[in-house]
Amino acid sequence: MTPPVTPTRTCHTVPSPGGEETALDAEKGQIPDRALYRVSEAEQLLSLSRSAIYEDIRAGRLQSVRRGRSRLIPAAAIQEYVQLLINESEDAHEQAA
Repeated sequence: MTPPVTPTRTCHTVPSPGGEETALDAEKGQIPDRALYRVSEAEQLLSLSRSAIYEDIRAGRLQSVRRGRSRLIPAAAIQEYVQLLINESEDAHEQAA
């Protein structure tokens, strides 16, 4: 009889506005590290609503791909989107100063 398989711990890191990386832990019900994410997973990673995700996809601010009837968001697109938000925030602060 083989022993039960223990799940490995995977995590995805995303840059925070301060530049540090924040780990999202799979053991705590978070999203595992992968190349493509479902919209519901992107919602959790980005702390945005479903409608906000689709709005940014339609506006061309967040890249996505279709696989059959599913819409998937590449991990690189999530990172680019976060960087876009950081840049926009910095620009807004510079204009206000």
